[in-house]
Amino acid sequence: MKNLEALIEDYLKNCETLKKLNQKTLKAYRIDLKQFHTFMLPYPDFIDKTTITEYISSLHQKYQPKTAKRKIASIKAFFHYLIYEDIIQINPLDKINIKFREPQTLPRTIPDTVIETFISTLYKQRSLAKTTYQSNAILRDITVIELLFATGVRISELCNLTLPQIDLTSYKIIIYGKGAKERMIQIGNDDVKKILSEYYSIYKNDISATGWFFINRLHRRYSEESVRTMIVKYLNLAMIDMHITPHMFRHSFATLLLEADVDIRYIQKMLGHSSIKTTEIYTNVSMAKQNNILSTKHPRNFMKLDIKFGYTK
Repeated sequence: MKNLEALIEDYLKNCETLKKLNQKTLKAYRIDLKQFHTFMLPYPDFIDKTTITEYISSLHQKYQPKTAKRKIASIKAFFHYLIYEDIIQINPLDKINIKFREPQTLPRTIPDTVIETFISTLYKQRSLAKTTYQSNAILRDITVIELLFATGVRISELCNLTLPQIDLTSYKIIIYGKGAKERMIQIGNDDVKKILSEYYSIYKNDISATGWFFINRLHRRYSEESVRTMIVKYLNLAMIDMHITPHMFRHSFATLLLEADVDIRYIQKMLGHSSIKTTEIYTNVSMAKQNNILSTKHPRNFMKLDIKFGYTK
C-alpha cells in the first residue's frame, strides 16, 4: 500500500478529475488532509483507531466546532475513497463516536428597507456618472447586486458564471453549486431582466473574449473580494451604518420568501441545499412572519372577554 501522502494525492486528483469538485472545495480538502498527514507522521499506522481519536480530539481543542466538523468531514470522505478503491478493508471512523453538538448560528439578514435603499443608491450613482466608463462600471455593480438578491446564489457561484449558463431569452440561469450540483434559477423581476440584458449588450465583447460573465477593469473575472469591496463602497454612499456581506443577500432572499409564504421545499431547491434541514434554519430567523401569525391568527385574538385592567379592591 502507498504511504499516506501518496494516497492523499491520488484522492485529490480523483476529486478534481472524476468528481469535478470546485477549486474552493479542493483547497479545503488539501489543507485538511495535509494537516492530518502532518499529525500522523510519527505514527506507522494512519488507520489506527486510537491515533485517529487523538487527532480528532486535537481538532476540538484547536478549532471552533464548525471548523473541526469540516476537517473531520474531509477525513471521512478520504476514508470512504480508500474503502471504495479497496485500499483498506475497514473504515476506522466507523467505530469512533465523533458526533458533537455544533452551536447554531442564525443567518444574518438585511432588512428589505435597507436593501431597497442600497439598490436605489446604485441606480442613483449611475445617473450621476460623468463618463461612459463610470456608467458601465456601475452598471456591472448593479447587475451583480440585483442577481445576488434576485436569485439567492452564493457569491462564488455568481463570480464563476459564464455566458452558456445564462439564457437571455427565457432569463433562466444554470448554477453549478457545491459538489458540482446543478440547479436552475428563473429571473422573475422585469427590472432585473432589463439590467441583465443591458449589461450583456455593453460587455458582450469582453464576455466573449474572457469567458467570464462578470469582468473587472483589467478584463479578468470579477472576484469575490472585489464584490465585497464594492458593497462597502456603496454602503458608505448610501450612508447605511450596517456591515453587509454578499452572503447576507442569500440569507435575505430565503428569509423574505419564507415570510411571503413560499413553501420551504421550493426555497431549498432554489438555494441548492441537499437537505431540508439546512434550509430550516431560516424558520428560526423569520421573526416578522412569526409576529404576524401570532398577532393575527392566534385564537386568543378572537376571544371576547369581559376584562377590566388595573387593580380594584
